[in-house]
Amino acid sequence: MTEPLLLATTRLSTFLGGAPLTAATAFFFARGGRLFAVTSRHVLHDEASGHAPDRIELVLHLDATDLTRTAVQSILLYRQGRAIWRQATDSAGPVDVAVIEIDRAALPPGVLLHAFGPHHLKPPAAGVEAGASLRVVGYPLGFFDTLHKLAVVRHAIVASSFGVRFQGKGFFLTDGRLHRGSSGAPVVIRCDEDDGGAAEGDTALPWRLLGVHGGRLDMADRDRVEDETLGLNCAWYADILLALTAAAPDEAPAAAAAAPASTPAPTPTRPVAPGRAA
Repeated sequence: MTEPLLLATTRLSTFLGGAPLTAATAFFFARGGRLFAVTSRHVLHDEASGHAPDRIELVLHLDATDLTRTAVQSILLYRQGRAIWRQATDSAGPVDVAVIEIDRAALPPGVLLHAFGPHHLKPPAAGVEAGASLRVVGYPLGFFDTLHKLAVVRHAIVASSFGVRFQGKGFFLTDGRLHRGSSGAPVVIRCDEDDGGAAEGDTALPWRLLGVHGGRLDMADRDRVEDETLGLNCAWYADILLALTAAAPDEAPAAAAAAPASTPAPTPTRPVAPGRAA
């Protein structure tokens, strides 16, 4: 069986009608028996560029020993004219993270996946120091194992003070070679690197989920001839998922999949070219 971290991540493709638009990354998050797909909000809608898909597809594995057996789960992004995803704002404005609840009953029989949960979000007891080693699991530039439909893992480090909102916004910085197609990728740290053990005894997925990769950062006045790109990226703090996956007070958990998202917040400030998954 492959590394569970790779089965917690899936390739996400966006469509408008039958026309393919972009490719990005999503990962699974479970809470209270409910299952969610997490990605960047700009993957689902970007007002600035006019990027407005009406459907996404997720790739799912069906066999632990034969990883070539996969299925595609198609999800409509609107129901009765309203967006089905959930998004959030914080004190600094919109957060570039979105979740879509997945109806478990609609999944193909024998589906094989792993999901992060709230216990993966707890801050490491010893903290996360600047320069700590991270992993970012995704589909950079659409590159992946096309036979087994598995993501690739890139290395990055914490590049700003973890726990401090960089420039007052809800993300921290990472330093790593990340590309378009990685938007929505989970940013994780091995448990034995920060607190000496698996998250709440989860030996199948012994990682701390620190963030959701949003995009690359660069200097607007950089000399394109003399200066290389910064190589820095933003990772939105993953604890936003606790707010995004909480059941509304008047909402039964079983009905949450049909509940529309609230009125979309203003488009978040994007650190990458509009309409292109980072």
